[in-house]
Order: sequence, then structure tokens, then C-alpha cells
Amino acid sequence: MIHTTEVEEMRTYCIIGDPVSHSLSPAMHNAAFKSLSMDDVYIAYKVSSHELESSVESLRSVKISGFNVTIPHKIAVLQYLDEVDLLSRKAGAVNTVATIDGRFKGFNTDIQGFLQPLLNRGIDFRGLSVLLFGAGGSARAVVASLSSVTGVSKLVVANRTYNKSSELSKQAELQGLTSSVSMIEEAKVMAKRFDLIVNATSVGLQSNETILDSEDIDGGSTVYDLVYRPVMTKLLENAREKGARIIYGYEMLLEQGAQAFEIWTGLKAPILAMKKALFGVFQEPK
Repeated sequence: MIHTTEVEEMRTYCIIGDPVSHSLSPAMHNAAFKSLSMDDVYIAYKVSSHELESSVESLRSVKISGFNVTIPHKIAVLQYLDEVDLLSRKAGAVNTVATIDGRFKGFNTDIQGFLQPLLNRGIDFRGLSVLLFGAGGSARAVVASLSSVTGVSKLVVANRTYNKSSELSKQAELQGLTSSVSMIEEAKVMAKRFDLIVNATSVGLQSNETILDSEDIDGGSTVYDLVYRPVMTKLLENAREKGARIIYGYEMLLEQGAQAFEIWTGLKAPILAMKKALFGVFQEPK
């Protein structure tokens, strides 16, 4: 592991992405460090796609202890790492990097991070039909998660770019899922037929954006939005209006963040402190 509490020097961690100003990861991880009386610090860096290679090398040169990767770099970052774990290979994406003996090793904590909120709700995967919006790094983690459970009946991947949808659908088939592709507008029309709808795009970061309107959603569905800020996205508002079960993006953020913390530090993540940091003095939405 990267370090233990016996090491006194301050270590620095960060998140890279574009956009990154919305990220709650710095608040969450700094709260975790503080709760365990650690002097470590976590910051956010906006890194555009054309700056990715040079930025990763800059992190290497300053001896960063670890970093998270968010939109749009979860796939592209693989080529700049020294090693990746099995789950990252399965997903074809990385969201967590640890510095081990001077080498960058990639992990994917999004996989269990996505799955855990479903397990917490007792979701029955037998015969489950899934509509997945998006085909980027987060969507790849969703596919890897769904392939790790038994019973998912079908997966439909919808994305603005057909080629990316097709590529991810083929990966899903290789991982044992029955998968097909849909264009966004077609997916909206048939969304009511699905048991689980997942938004793995960035649509929703702006408060009035939504991938589906309320009339597109069936009350018997579960709607899972990976966008975590705002906490109550327009998509989740629409789903709740129709009586559908909703899963918040912050739940995945918290789960994957706890795993990243443990990879970096070798310590048990202080989940309550991390969760409290996400909401401050306010309670989570019901």
C-alpha cells in the first residue's frame, strides 16, 4: 500500500477531469484525512484532453501519491499508466491511480461503487432489463458491474455516437451479457419497458438538463443517475414524479471513493465522515 499512519510526511492526492469544478471528491477525501488525523491533502485539477499525457507526466514528476480520474479521461488514461488491475482491464477504464514504488497502477473502483447501491436496495437481477445511456468510462464500469452478477436478461446501450455504443455493446457480449444498441431518441421512446435505467452521461450537470422526461419513465422502474451534483438531478426529479425508485449518484461516489481511499492508504475508509462532508449539515434527500 502507499503509506501507513507511521509515515509522517504529507502526501498529496488529486482528481483530474474536465469539467472538474463540480467535483465533491476533494471535500470527501479531505474530510476522511482529517477524521483520521492525517496531514494528507486532496485537490482538483482541470485537465483537457489534449493536456492529458503531459498532465499525467507532471503528476509523476511531483511524486503524486495517487489520483482519481473522471470525465472524459477514464479510457484514455490507460495508455499513460505502468500497470492496471484485472477489473480495470475488464472495464477498459480507470478511475483510480495509485503510486506504488514509483509506478502508476490503475484501478477501477467504479465497478463495485456502482453495484453496491443496487445491492443495498435488494435489487433482484433475475430477468432484469437495463437501459444504459452513455458509452464512456463510467458506462464501461456499469457493464462490468452488470456482468459480475447473475440474471441480467438484456442490456441496451444508447449513446449519441453509434460507434461507441456498438463497441461497448460488443464488450458487454464478450462479458456474457445479451446486449444491443439504440440511438438516444429511440431509447427515450422505449425507456418504459426497462426495469433499470442508468444515466452514465454528463447530462444533468446543468440543473435543467435531463436524458429522459417524466412521460418517458414507468413508475415500476428503477432510475440510477451517476451525476451526483446536483444531488437531485432533473432526471431523478422526473423519475420520482412518476413513482419510480431512484438511486442517487452520490451513493456511487461515496462507495468508489471509500475503495480509492483504502487502496491509497491501506486504512479502513471513514465512511460516515466522508458522507457527512458530501452534505455538510444537511441530511441526504429522501
